[in-house]
Amino acid sequence: MNIRDIAKLAGVSVSTVSKIVNKKDASISNETRERVLKIVHEYNYTPYSATINSATTTGSIGILINSSNYVDQTLNGVIDFAQQKGYSPIVFNSLDDQKQELKNITALCTKQVDGIIWDPIAESSLKNLKHIKSLGIPLILIGQSGEETSLSIPYEELSYFLAKQLIEKNHKKIACIIGEDKSKEAFISGYKQALFDHNLKFDESMIIHSLDNSINDDIIEKQISGFISGDFFKSIELYNLTMQSSLECPKDYSLLSLRDVTDEKYKHYQDRLSTVPINKNTFGKYVCQSLIDIITKDQEPKLYHQEIVLENVQSIGFPAENQYPTILVVGSVNMDTYLYSSNLPHNGSTNFLSNLSKRPGGKGLNQAIGTAKLGHQVRLIGCVGADSDSNTMFQELNKNGINTEGVSRSEDIETGQAYIFVESSGDSMISILPGANTELSPTTIKDNYHLFSNVGFCLVQTEVPIETVEATCLIAKEKGVKTILKPAASKKIPDSLLRKTDYFVPNEDELSALCPDFNTIEEKAEHLISKGVNNVIVTLGKQGVFLKNKEKEKYFPAADFSAVDSTGASDAFISALSAYLLRDYCLEKAIRIATYAAGFLVSRDGITNALVDRTTLESFIAKNDPNLLLKN
Repeated sequence: MNIRDIAKLAGVSVSTVSKIVNKKDASISNETRERVLKIVHEYNYTPYSATINSATTTGSIGILINSSNYVDQTLNGVIDFAQQKGYSPIVFNSLDDQKQELKNITALCTKQVDGIIWDPIAESSLKNLKHIKSLGIPLILIGQSGEETSLSIPYEELSYFLAKQLIEKNHKKIACIIGEDKSKEAFISGYKQALFDHNLKFDESMIIHSLDNSINDDIIEKQISGFISGDFFKSIELYNLTMQSSLECPKDYSLLSLRDVTDEKYKHYQDRLSTVPINKNTFGKYVCQSLIDIITKDQEPKLYHQEIVLENVQSIGFPAENQYPTILVVGSVNMDTYLYSSNLPHNGSTNFLSNLSKRPGGKGLNQAIGTAKLGHQVRLIGCVGADSDSNTMFQELNKNGINTEGVSRSEDIETGQAYIFVESSGDSMISILPGANTELSPTTIKDNYHLFSNVGFCLVQTEVPIETVEATCLIAKEKGVKTILKPAASKKIPDSLLRKTDYFVPNEDELSALCPDFNTIEEKAEHLISKGVNNVIVTLGKQGVFLKNKEKEKYFPAADFSAVDSTGASDAFISALSAYLLRDYCLEKAIRIATYAAGFLVSRDGITNALVDRTTLESFIAKNDPNLLLKN
């Protein structure tokens, strides 16, 4: 800091400063004198400071850090090593204030320290390098200052490495958790470069500064499959947050983090989380050694080398959608026409409608969307016409992320139609024009044999030809896939098909039509078990659900929801049943969860738009029946 700098800061001439510091200021106002002297003292200006003897050794090292809450182990490493080598460290903190930073620089220069370690606030701070260089004081810059010679932990390389580990595990939706220190920019840069090098699109919303419970929704809804983190504390915070929603790492998401080995406070988490260790204390010692080498040997420093090693793979896996088998749905695809009135139509009366609407439907489409909303990968095998309704079907399926490779178009017949009468009480009745659904043949199922691979459950309904249903269940058994059969509009199911059915889910009317020779629900269910069905699950509307298998016989109450439209309740029930069985819930808990899913649907108008998503369902259950979400 020279006299011209002081004059500029004070807004006066060089001669005015000279008169004041040399006490020849009788003609200068008190106000000006006080302003100049204040700046002289703040910036430690000494007249003729250029004559300071740079050859003189004071045995002190200046350390200029920058933080409003500096607890970095780097500083401890610098101080420890300096003292070991017989140097006295003098520490100043700029506190994110560039004016204060300049004052600290001038103070260190005045004290004739043997060398300076400086962590600049920003690249613009480097204009003040001239004050240090003019005195020939050895200098080491640290952190992300923008200077090529600056020493720093290679956060860009570290984040690139972390992101690459997830990308190699097939993750495409990777979020980046950052801390509040200056390393965050370099950490983000490495993350972005890894995405770019592997043809993945960068999304600003995937940079996470703070965490709350909404992160669980992102995981459940498959918006994020993996995280890299530059802040070990936030990694632990994420780990604990996800546990509140019964999310498991790495089953539901993957997490890789940096970890400072000098921080012992959270050491017990290091075996649970996959981390790359860094040692800020070692880095601090390296920085101090480099400065001492310049002071004593006039030896230029080498860039800091950080070994990058993943400590364990406890919290890294494949994306959740790749871990869980897919759900395959084989069934009807219809355009549903809803006809609303105060009463259902009956013989001999004229019925006035209050409203009419058209929406995509059919049990196949409904169950596909229902399971997709509950967080699973879904494939659908079905048939539509070549009309405009078919385009609507594909749009609806694609919107919900459903694999439509198995959905074919028929050139000879129109898309199936369903006419659904709904009365104000919520009760409904349905008339179906099968249309293209009749074209779904056993040959079509065989042509889509490959879609049965990596499938956990196959959902099938009898709104398509019965021989197609049987062909589906035959292939499912060959592939070891569990089957759930909904006997819609059927009065007879072949025994050969019953023997291939793991879960048979009729409503009370369907059960009575299939078992007319028996009186009670228990007797009818027992008859189906004797035919080879493994589990009979009867949906009873407001009366709940009845389960019968070889081990048990049990009734479950319905969830307490007010009915608006009962249409599609069984589709919501079956979707949730398969979704939670696939998540390894026991059958009884899966049934209870499925009653909540059905309750949500009947409390809303329509089907596809009324099917509940996983976040909403589990949030509701967590408040009303929290133990239900615990698998054990």
